[in-house]
Amino acid sequence: MSFPDGFLWGGDISAAQIEGAWDEDGKSPTEVDYMVSVDRNSALRYGYYEMPDGTEGTMMLFSGQLPAGAKMIIKDGVNYSNHVASDFYHHWREDLALLAEMGFKALNLTISWARIFPTGVAGGVNQAGVEFYRNVLTECNRLGMEPIITLYKYDMPFFYISDWGGWSNRKLIDEFVEFSRVCMTEYQGLSHHWITFNELNILKLMERSNPDVDQAARQRLYEEAHNQMVAAARVVQLGHEIDHDNQVGCMIAGTFCYPLTPDPADVAAAQRYMRDTMFFYGDTQVRGAYPSYAKSLLASNGVTLEVSDEDAADLMAGKADFYAFSYYSSSCATTHADEGESGAGNMTQHGVKNPYVSATDWGWQIDPEGLKTALNMLSDRYPDTPLLIVENGIGAIDTLEDDGTIHDPYRIEYLRDHIAKMGEAVDEGVNLIGYTMWSCIDLISAGTGEMRKRYGFVYVDAADDGTPQGSFKRYRKDSFHWYKCVCESNGADLG
Repeated sequence: MSFPDGFLWGGDISAAQIEGAWDEDGKSPTEVDYMVSVDRNSALRYGYYEMPDGTEGTMMLFSGQLPAGAKMIIKDGVNYSNHVASDFYHHWREDLALLAEMGFKALNLTISWARIFPTGVAGGVNQAGVEFYRNVLTECNRLGMEPIITLYKYDMPFFYISDWGGWSNRKLIDEFVEFSRVCMTEYQGLSHHWITFNELNILKLMERSNPDVDQAARQRLYEEAHNQMVAAARVVQLGHEIDHDNQVGCMIAGTFCYPLTPDPADVAAAQRYMRDTMFFYGDTQVRGAYPSYAKSLLASNGVTLEVSDEDAADLMAGKADFYAFSYYSSSCATTHADEGESGAGNMTQHGVKNPYVSATDWGWQIDPEGLKTALNMLSDRYPDTPLLIVENGIGAIDTLEDDGTIHDPYRIEYLRDHIAKMGEAVDEGVNLIGYTMWSCIDLISAGTGEMRKRYGFVYVDAADDGTPQGSFKRYRKDSFHWYKCVCESNGADLG
């Protein structure tokens, strides 16, 4: 097993889940800033809104538009875990030094749109936000880590949702392109790897989790995805214009699925699930046009999508330079209602449990072999496009011992098994350029808003429920030292 020279070993963090400082230095609120932590058994989080008559209601994360006249509110006595998160905003130098100590070659991080343009393009650039990320990226370069910059991960200024209607409004395309222009210009030379939208297919996955979605919401979902893919294509073109060395890729949530039984109907169901929730979005961005099955897919959802000649030209001219994806688990599909146990756990996975694999405490199925299968599948589907794994990891409850150690053999085992299968795929010819696991530092879970569902190599002393308690001191876990050997040996030493 051998990985290519220059392979990008590293980790992944998200501004909305790690930075904190939600209202500091000019940043405006994002959708996530209104979301309330619940418990480990809840797949989503919600926020409070108030109507003009004073009555209150709640809105599910990523659910769409607010009721007419409603205003999101912050309530006293409620835990908004992202407001402080891991306090990376005030610990970033220390955190980057720890990652460099592990031998990171890359760090996938996000730039919060709400820090750069708090009130949109018309409100002007927030220079404090620009300088914060310039300092972070410059330090990454000094420490020998290539920043892989994700431009959008659910943290645009909230007024785009409350006042503009969110991504169903095509005006957001120009706003996002201008935001990207500022980032790519200000940070030119500090990074050559850019990702437009994190898990662009997430809206479809959330829709499948919501039994109350009506036809209007389903129509809006595809319109929003279309607008995002057009925006992404324009940013690919922009990135090449600003710096010909820039590589601008897409990022898709991996929804890899097996048929539960040999029944041909189950095989078709698994293929259809992956096509509808994953391939539809990747095919369009990598190949530069909607796939042949788009017409029947949209019709089956009762959706009519207008694609102008300009949109079609942008999609073709702005094909993704690489395909990034997340992989945590796999699922199964069946047409037999009386077979299989629900595979609920990961809000981006559906279907039934695979009886041949184990699962995490949160019900996510552990399937290293599935990662190899996924890599070969994507390599065959996009033979001329490099692949990049930007999220892969295991959430678990870690214990800080009295001597400051954290023993996490379950994390080492999970990552070792997945990296081994990843290496086998590379040996078989898959063009994989990097691996940035999720998440290298403990942060707030996107699914439940908890800190106790920990993913990192670095333990952050913060309350498990996400409230701003604890010293925020950083501790190295056993997996920290293990991954250091992986990075330094270019994947040859898996312990």
